[in-house]
Amino acid sequence: MTRMFVDAWDPSYGASYEGGDGADGPGSSSSAQVDVDVEVPAAEWAPIDVSPSAVVPDVVFLVDGVRRNDAGLWTAEEDGTTYPGLAASYAAGVVRCDLARGVAELAGARVARGLFTASPTATDVQAGSVRYEVHRISGAGEASKLPAAVQPPLTALEIEISSAARDGGSDGTDLLIVDGPLRSRRQLPRTIGYVKTQQKHYLPAAQESVVPRLRPGQRTPVFHLMSVWGGWSWYLRLPGSSGAPWSGIVRVECSPELSAEQAVELADVSVATLPRFASSAYKDPRAPQNLVPIAGLERRLRGMLGDARVLHRALALATSRSR
Repeated sequence: MTRMFVDAWDPSYGASYEGGDGADGPGSSSSAQVDVDVEVPAAEWAPIDVSPSAVVPDVVFLVDGVRRNDAGLWTAEEDGTTYPGLAASYAAGVVRCDLARGVAELAGARVARGLFTASPTATDVQAGSVRYEVHRISGAGEASKLPAAVQPPLTALEIEISSAARDGGSDGTDLLIVDGPLRSRRQLPRTIGYVKTQQKHYLPAAQESVVPRLRPGQRTPVFHLMSVWGGWSWYLRLPGSSGAPWSGIVRVECSPELSAEQAVELADVSVATLPRFASSAYKDPRAPQNLVPIAGLERRLRGMLGDARVLHRALALATSRSR
């Protein structure tokens, strides 16, 4: 008999997993080579429970960033050429969760604005009390590519604020959770990347079949993605899922610079820690994957970006004065 499930994830955010026709998991395959013999031999893959030796850190930092497109712009050069531009606001913040005391607090947050364009003559734009710093984009600077140009400075801001929240380093007992893939944040110590939307197949079919069998609080063995942005990775299931094959499944990753033993240790720590922060469907439209501290941080950061309508008017006034 065919079984049907209603995913707790609000469909206005897309899907927590993006399946192809008839699929019940990620829709497309990754081109990255993968080593599945890291923790256990490939033939012995099975769900792994929380290790009795896993030590939950007393302090957990969660970092996230938000961004918003404030206005599209154009520059007209003296030689008659034109370039599109994007005025964007972005912010990054860190929540510090003291699990021993049961206290969560904002450890730091910062807002930045940028004007992203390939124009060789564009300068910073002062829109009322807000300054949009120019970020020169290489190439033709097509309008469709400008939103992606906001991510690198946002990532840099996340790294900066994460390091500041940790006083420039880790004492080896805390844990930093980055919302999304690690990418250029792989150098941060004692850090895991938390990927809540599954879009790619990374595992061979035999090993991927283990993922839907995970119960809440279980994980897969660690595997190694051998690509430019690859590293050690594993899947785990959070509590509060609908029971659908991939509901509540997240992929976690850590730096490839770690040893396999260190990666397994972090995997054990993650499965003992992350379920504590899982959201509930009646509170969050992206439950259970959108972790409670991350959801609160996102709301705080979006509020810090300011009123988009006010900024749009200020940008329109500032650019009209420059003509």
